[in-house]
Amino acid sequence: MARYTGPVCRLCRREGTKLFLKGTKCLSDRCPLEKRNFAPGQHGQSRKAKVVGYGLQLREKQKAKRIYFTLETQFRAYYEKANRATGVTGDLLIQQLERRLDNVAFRLGFAISRRQARQIVRHGHVEVNGRKVNIPSFQVSVGDVVAIRENARKLVVVESARDYAASNPVPSWLQPDFANLSGKVVSLPRRDEVNLPVNEQLIVELYSK
Repeated sequence: MARYTGPVCRLCRREGTKLFLKGTKCLSDRCPLEKRNFAPGQHGQSRKAKVVGYGLQLREKQKAKRIYFTLETQFRAYYEKANRATGVTGDLLIQQLERRLDNVAFRLGFAISRRQARQIVRHGHVEVNGRKVNIPSFQVSVGDVVAIRENARKLVVVESARDYAASNPVPSWLQPDFANLSGKVVSLPRRDEVNLPVNEQLIVELYSK
C-alpha cells in the first residue's frame, strides 16, 4: 500500500501551520515550525507569494490529506462518495475521514499521532467488535466497539499514549473506556465536533471545477 514515508515536520512547514503529525513533539519547543516558520527547501524563506484562488483551495486539500495520511486517489474517492450522498458534501467528507479506524484509534488515545495509530492498526493490534482489523481506512459505524487487543495492551507505545490522551479530550461521538483500552462509537461525527484547521468548503470547490 502506497504511503508517505518522508519527514512529516516538513509537511507542517509547507502548510505554514501545525498539523499535529508528531504528537507530543508538536506541543513542545522542539517543533521545527517554532524555529523555522517558513516553507522547506532552498528558496523557502524567499518564497512569499500570496496564495489566492486555486492555490488556496489546493492548500486546504493538501492539509486534509496530510492530516489523515491519505493519497490523492483515496482522498478523491472520499469526495466522490460524499458528493453522491444526501447532505452537505464538505461535512460528509470530514465525517468519512474521521470514521477511519486509524483516526478513531488516535482519538481514543491508543496512540499519540495518527501516523502511530496507523502503524498500530497495520500491525494487527486493534480489534473492532472483537475481531482483528488491520486496515487503517476501515470505516467504523455507530455501535462499533474499538479496542486494543489483549496481547498488545502492554506495548510501550500504547502505555505512553495514555498520558497524551489525558490532555486531549475524546470527542463526544466516541465513548472511551480507558481502563479496558476500548471505546464505542455512539454517533456519527458532526463537523462542529471535529477540531480541524481545514476549510472543507474550499476542497469541495476545487473538486467541483
